[in-house]
Amino acid sequence: MSLVDIVLVLVALAFAWSMGAHYTGACMGMPYATGSIGLRRALWTMAPLTLFGAAFLSRKVLVNVGHNVLVADRLDAPAAIAIIAAAFLLTTVFTQRRIPTSTIQILVFCIIGTGAALNFAVRWDTVLRLALLWVIAPFIAFGLGYLFTKLFDAVPRFANSGMTGHIGRALVIVGGVASLAMGANDVSNATAVFLTTGLSGPFLAGLIGGVGLALGVLTWGKPLLERVAFDVVKLDMAMATASQLVQALVILTAVFFGYFTSMNQALIGAMAGTGFARGRETIDRKVIFGILRGWIIGPAAGAVLGYVFGVLTRLL
Repeated sequence: MSLVDIVLVLVALAFAWSMGAHYTGACMGMPYATGSIGLRRALWTMAPLTLFGAAFLSRKVLVNVGHNVLVADRLDAPAAIAIIAAAFLLTTVFTQRRIPTSTIQILVFCIIGTGAALNFAVRWDTVLRLALLWVIAPFIAFGLGYLFTKLFDAVPRFANSGMTGHIGRALVIVGGVASLAMGANDVSNATAVFLTTGLSGPFLAGLIGGVGLALGVLTWGKPLLERVAFDVVKLDMAMATASQLVQALVILTAVFFGYFTSMNQALIGAMAGTGFARGRETIDRKVIFGILRGWIIGPAAGAVLGYVFGVLTRLL
């Protein structure tokens, strides 16, 4: 392995670490918000499940992202480093500011920006399919969140305090499923370039990225976990269960077909749907609008920063 390949692996690990921290709220925010699980246990439950999902459930998404976004038989390591470094920098800024965003959208637009700087053609059909999924997924999650909340409200046991413990344990399980989905869905952001550069195959790419994700969960997962759990929607048990379940279903469905979509967008859409089922006053609109601004700024900044990093790569 050459020095530049080692640098690529380290940058990819750093990006995976940042993503692991960023998505703690998306995976374990609901169990934590309802008191069904404590902070340390939430993080230690999520980390190994994320690693497992990344290593064993991510193949289709890794192949799709690694080979179907740019029209290039092979991407050299410096170009891959430019893409991942730009995405890592932006994701870390959003995590530090406790703003949930879409690392998937950041990555794709970093790829587009770097590709433009290095004269790589983009497979716009793939980008358009992804964009369509990004647009419809939150609305699907919103509708399902609304529906599931109404269904759970119709079940008397959700109002029965004697069932709270059982429901809380079920919610933790759903959070675990979301953690699996996060590993399968998001590891490609960091390590799909391993396939494009010929550095490794899908399993090793998933395993290396999964290690980075798990480390991010354990070392820097608290800020986004608390942001999503306590600042967006005032949740009860039925709303929390519906939100986390809908998110896991949306993400796993996308992964099954080899596509990746935003964990945060699926969860926020589901949470907004559950809030709408109970009345608009349950939704913190200021926080929601701040998140929406992040979703707009993230991709735009990714394209610009990816282009700048691509130009720097060309000059070096």
